[in-house]
Amino acid sequence: MKALHVLVTLLAARAALAAPPLMIETVGVGNPGNAGDPIQFQGVFGAVDYEFAIAKYEVTAGQYAAFLNAVAASDPYLLYDARMWTNAQGCKIERTGSPGSYTYGVAPDRANRPVNFVSWGDAARFANWLHNGQPSGAPSLATTEDGAYFLDGKMSDFELESVVREPDATWVIPTENEWYKAAYHKNDGATGNYFSFPTASNAVASNDLIDPDPGNNATYQRPGPDFTIGPPYFRTEVGAHENSESPYGTFDQGGNVLEFNETVPETDIRGIRGGSWFWGDVSKFTRPVDMHSSDEFSDLGFRVARVGVTSQAVPSASAAGLLATLACVASIGIVALRRRGSLLA
Repeated sequence: MKALHVLVTLLAARAALAAPPLMIETVGVGNPGNAGDPIQFQGVFGAVDYEFAIAKYEVTAGQYAAFLNAVAASDPYLLYDARMWTNAQGCKIERTGSPGSYTYGVAPDRANRPVNFVSWGDAARFANWLHNGQPSGAPSLATTEDGAYFLDGKMSDFELESVVREPDATWVIPTENEWYKAAYHKNDGATGNYFSFPTASNAVASNDLIDPDPGNNATYQRPGPDFTIGPPYFRTEVGAHENSESPYGTFDQGGNVLEFNETVPETDIRGIRGGSWFWGDVSKFTRPVDMHSSDEFSDLGFRVARVGVTSQAVPSASAAGLLATLACVASIGIVALRRRGSLLA
């Protein structure tokens, strides 16, 4: 019985290490060749001449913690910001251990809320990691430094500003036009028809969190201050306004956290779009103040997109990942039984 207990313990430990692939749920954005939306004094936005997929939700603290555990045991590129844990509005990712053996955990009640205190460079490395198949290991050209974007150690605003999407990129940070189309286009063919708000509405969204959600709601601050949800969370769980999606099926593009996009609107700057828990209601006419590529704030996060596909593109953690884990455990069990003399001596 003792031998069996040790074997089961070994198998359980190995199964825990064989984490299933991270799931990024996406929605398709079709109608290629749609006309752009002219916004006075700003430009024309939303025209995209190809199909793509975009994440249904903002990247969560739980997803980002999985990324950190895969590639940030040493963290030379500062993918982790201590304010994630220490700041009152932080996403509550905690780092433990020492350089070379860092591990990361997230408070269970924050895991499904948007990650914050991340930079554009962090988002690009996350996209590279997805592009490369979610590998584990130190930052390198095979993990975080190449893929959708050639980074190779770039950290400064000046260096990151020169980074562009590679021709064979798969997982990416959306361009401003990709982001805008997913948020506001009416999904009615290759038209130039757009809603004013990313909740499929031309009316200002409410900031109420109601169950069930009546539609046209977002997580932002009204004067008062009147937060959708106050301390300690400030950010709702992604998709909490379950009937307030865009015409393509995305959530929270009008609130929770501001989102980086790929566009470089001026020197040393990366574009951002959307609303946040800290700011007021945001429509298509609101183009927030852009950020440096290295900026990290409590109301700033990101979502990812995938080019060349129009549907979910990562294996489901509940299906493919579970089967892979079970297969791995079964394989280990066979080997362990064959070698039980050496394992259990």
